[in-house]
Amino acid sequence: MSIKNKSVSKIPIFSIVLLCTAGGSLLVCLLSTAIPALADFINLYISASIRWILAFISNIFPFSLAEICIILSPVALFFIIRLGIKKYSESWRDVGVFCVVILSVLSLMFSVFVFTLGTAYHGTKIEDRLGLERKGATKDELASAVEWLAFYVNGNIEGIEFDENGSSVMPYSFDEMNEKLLDAYESLSDEYSFVPKMKTRIKPIILSEPMTYTHISGVYTYITGEANVNTNCPDYSLPYTAAHELAHQRGFAREDEANFVAFLVCMRSDDSYIRYCGYINLCEYVLNALYSADRELWKDSYISLDARALKEMNAYSAFYEKYRDNAVGDISGAINDAYLQANGTQGSVSYGLVVDLAVAYYHKMQES
Repeated sequence: MSIKNKSVSKIPIFSIVLLCTAGGSLLVCLLSTAIPALADFINLYISASIRWILAFISNIFPFSLAEICIILSPVALFFIIRLGIKKYSESWRDVGVFCVVILSVLSLMFSVFVFTLGTAYHGTKIEDRLGLERKGATKDELASAVEWLAFYVNGNIEGIEFDENGSSVMPYSFDEMNEKLLDAYESLSDEYSFVPKMKTRIKPIILSEPMTYTHISGVYTYITGEANVNTNCPDYSLPYTAAHELAHQRGFAREDEANFVAFLVCMRSDDSYIRYCGYINLCEYVLNALYSADRELWKDSYISLDARALKEMNAYSAFYEKYRDNAVGDISGAINDAYLQANGTQGSVSYGLVVDLAVAYYHKMQES
């Protein structure tokens, strides 16, 4: 065997280190699943620091690093295959070493996941942190929650501009929305110590139009620490979606909890448009649940909303119709559902479980 072959037939030290790290990460993941207190400790102290560092680095760039990496991934794959053929194809042992190297790099992604967001799926639930009595909501409770939310939707709608389609128009830029949400998060952090304080940049997706076909309105990319938002969506969904992804960035991994934190953040904003967006987005979730439970009650609750808010929701339905049925969306939904279930949640339906949190919060507000 040549000197060249000897040099490539040995597994690199960095690969061994990465694989051992992944083994340790797996152990931590399993322990955190069984011990919520350990998951809380890692999420609040270790993971929060790592997420902050990643966000600090990625904030330097005004664009989404994760999106650029995805766009360039075919090029990267080409060079990886070329490298493998050129340096690791002279023997089966070389091929094995190459596969181990690739596996070790992929294992790094797993380790980063565990120590940024993975353990957060198994920590103390937000209803326990907030002292909420969470249970399955009755149809009457859903109707009462809609009435409560409709009151605030209607109370914050004055002064908002709507276009000819019935969609509201955000009265400031994307960057200004970012600052307003960060101010609201600062207020929420002052009230609840388990909400980390971070100054971060929400990243608009360049390819938002194609992304809409995947039915994804936003995504937190743990490997770069970025909260990414699909800007092709109607304006009234942007603040709530951005607040949702910022919640993931702050360690709220479960989708229903991220949805509820997004609502709490929007509700605390000193900007009436952001408050309106928070109330109407949560109201839509509760209305959908009420529709499934009792259509007559749903009709009575639905018409309690301001006519402009009703047009807003109808305009969203009309917008989404173009993207509703397609294979890309089905595949994306199946992958997301599998990912969520793998992390111990109920899958894609967990987004809608925010309804139980909303009802529990409504009851607490009524008692106080």
